[in-house]
Amino acid sequence: MLLSRSASLALAVLVIAGLPASPAAAGEMSLAVEVPTLSVAEYHRPYLAAWLEREDQSVAANLSVWYQTGNRKEGTKWLAELRQWWRRSGRDQTFPIDGVTGPTKPAGTHQVRFNSKQGPLASLAAGKYQLVVEAARENGGREVVRIPFEWPAKGPQSLQARGTHELGAVALNLTP
Repeated sequence: MLLSRSASLALAVLVIAGLPASPAAAGEMSLAVEVPTLSVAEYHRPYLAAWLEREDQSVAANLSVWYQTGNRKEGTKWLAELRQWWRRSGRDQTFPIDGVTGPTKPAGTHQVRFNSKQGPLASLAAGKYQLVVEAARENGGREVVRIPFEWPAKGPQSLQARGTHELGAVALNLTP
């Protein structure tokens, strides 16, 4: 395909400016995580990590990490209980992680949204990934849920998985 001189110049300006030259480079991701209500004698809100893994299981981006924040500095002490995340990414982080860290959440469904123009998706290359959500609770269990997907999305997608104890429904919605 041959481009006119003005079209070539416009494309060169976009590339030099670092802007996406194609609308396919834009996209949004919405993540909904259900923290189930548990009937246990001693309930503690779960610590949770959500991240994106490449096909080789290396971490492409940290999306969200929920732990005991605020005046209680010992909250980071228990992040190692999120064993898979801790081994792959957590132990190399400085806390709080800007734009990623948040407090633990009560039972219910909680949403986080991302777009490809900023945050963890801004530098995400096209390819096959897995959303990984890991939850761990003091005096409770641990659970990991994975949802495979391709980025950028070629069309709207709603992908779901369900935990069995520490996590309920996990939904990943992608839009181009």
